[in-house]
Amino acid sequence: MLPLGSLYISGDWDEYWQFHLEQEHKRNHLALYSSGISLSKQVLKARCSTTPPPVPIPV
Repeated sequence: MLPLGSLYISGDWDEYWQFHLEQEHKRNHLALYSSGISLSKQVLKARCSTTPPPVPIPV
């Protein structure tokens, strides 16, 4: 919490927050769309698969 307060007091808060938002966008959004297929199409493809997922057989 202290580092955030020091960012605010030093006047660097706006620059830090912009950087934080850019990093969050990269982590949470760009990875989902890196294949070029929209997320909704990926979900539909996963849900409409004709082959069932493999079921491990205990030995």
